[in-house]
Amino acid sequence: MPSDPRIPAGPELNPGRIVQLDDQLVNQIAAGEVIERPASLLKELLENSIDAGSSRIEIQIERGGVKRVRVRDNGCGIGHGQLELALSRHATSKLTSVDDLSGIATLGFRGEALPSIAAVSKLVVQSKTAGQETGAELAVQGGRQLSPPRPVPHPPGTTVDVQDLFYSTPARRKFLRTEKTEFGHCQDVVRKMALSHFGAGFLLRHDHRVVLDLPPCSSGHEQRKRIAALCGTPFSEQSLWVEGQAEIMSLSGWMGWPSFSRSQRDLQYFFVNGRAVKDGLIAHAVRRAYQDVMYHGRHPAFVLYLEIRPELVDVNVHPAKSEVRFRESRAVQGYIYRTLHQAIADLSPESSAVGLPTPGGVSPSSPVPGGYGPVAAQQNIRMMVQHQAAAYESMFGHSREAGAAEAGSGPAGTGNPDEVPPLGYAVAQLKGVYILAENREGLVMVDMHAAHERILYESLKQQLDNQAMRSQPLLVPIQITVSRQEAAAAESFVSRFEELGFEVACLGEESVVVRSVPEMLAKHDIERLLRDVLSDLIEWGHSSRITDSRHQVLSSVACHGSVRAHRKLEVAEMNALLREMERVERSGQCNHGRPTWMGVSLNEIDKWFLRGR
Repeated sequence: MPSDPRIPAGPELNPGRIVQLDDQLVNQIAAGEVIERPASLLKELLENSIDAGSSRIEIQIERGGVKRVRVRDNGCGIGHGQLELALSRHATSKLTSVDDLSGIATLGFRGEALPSIAAVSKLVVQSKTAGQETGAELAVQGGRQLSPPRPVPHPPGTTVDVQDLFYSTPARRKFLRTEKTEFGHCQDVVRKMALSHFGAGFLLRHDHRVVLDLPPCSSGHEQRKRIAALCGTPFSEQSLWVEGQAEIMSLSGWMGWPSFSRSQRDLQYFFVNGRAVKDGLIAHAVRRAYQDVMYHGRHPAFVLYLEIRPELVDVNVHPAKSEVRFRESRAVQGYIYRTLHQAIADLSPESSAVGLPTPGGVSPSSPVPGGYGPVAAQQNIRMMVQHQAAAYESMFGHSREAGAAEAGSGPAGTGNPDEVPPLGYAVAQLKGVYILAENREGLVMVDMHAAHERILYESLKQQLDNQAMRSQPLLVPIQITVSRQEAAAAESFVSRFEELGFEVACLGEESVVVRSVPEMLAKHDIERLLRDVLSDLIEWGHSSRITDSRHQVLSSVACHGSVRAHRKLEVAEMNALLREMERVERSGQCNHGRPTWMGVSLNEIDKWFLRGR
């Protein structure tokens, strides 16, 4: 067949002849899979440092990592005679046999990092083990070794210096972003490594400026300080520690209160056996756990750690090791959901107080509205509000105790502040919308409609769970055309549909029919609901959409049945509502994710009025 003259001639190739690629080309191909940008090589080097048992890691970045990435650790080091072997392809100290692949417990294991980095940069490795008198150095440029290893002074550990990334492949260098963007990716890598390995200290410099200096953590308090440094003080203060243990796995970490939500998924970290991963199954489980308390369009914040037997998770899925595959994926997803869902349900007013913002940046010499200087105006006020508890007790004690006695809750006449319930006792109603109460810490404000809505909603859900789902036969069955995969899923989960009040049957390879639906969902778009459920069953193996739809109906009923705004409540009624909030799960948010109450301590109130200055 004659060649097409419109196609330019390329190099002479013989499609029937197979050749062995040279090592340099193989390493550059591998680098294309593993080394995408400076952050990719930094991740590989930090994983090697952690696997070497390092307790202190120093990172130096120049020009976003394009010019230089230097990592020094105090790990076990590499012996003189093994430096050359360490830079050869598929050489590793972390695997010895095929059996080791089924239970990988280290972050790195492929033996591709150093040779891949060396193929596209100027690389210098210096290392020394504890038993050696001097260290050794090996330089590689563009995948070619410049000289044999030579002795150099070096403390125990390893230093890897990578300069001029992609100098040998300039086409790939054009795909890099600005130095600021590339350094942002490097910083994120260090953040993830520091969040998952508290036993190691990290020092990060960018263009000779210290960006992070994190000492090793040996206690829970120090870990909390690192969380605050990396994720922000607001997250540290508005998150709860969650911990669960199952037979083959455990889950622990910090999950943000539902009131501490984000507009983006920028504060979500999940680690599996110390490895930062992005997994749709895990994300789906976390999202389900928050769905009943999260405001629409907002995202939860969390730093969570899943420990599971290494043989039950496959980390050899992606060249960059950013994905995993679970052997029992449905069990893992269900365990994560149940643990987080219960932790949110167990949130009580004592553990999840939502504070009000306090004025910031106010100095004692700053003028205040009205022309009064705070120093002169406050000099005559010696007592802090928190020291005037006795005076406040004499002022509000009688009405508070009377209201508590009427509501049948709280000790009347004891006057013991330790026996005050978390949400305190009602003292007033503001504009017919908010309940003002006094507790041990200070002031509590409750949105009475939102609070009552949550109470009714939880009560309706409990009633529904305690009775059989009633079905309503359709006068005209709904026939739906589906794909073969969806039809197979419908047939496999017929019994599950029956438990939820649906009667679904397959009419053919691409058709299903719905003959009965749950009574409370009769007015829903059944076809759309069924398609969404089948989509979930195919992707996740289960679906919560029917339950969610039922809860939407109950939420609407609770919203219309709850106490309306501008209704005058007696003190006893307000106290009864507060006591019910303390008993009900998820009482901190209404059905739409809005907070139901907020608290402010006496210390914060003192700051508002500049007391004690």
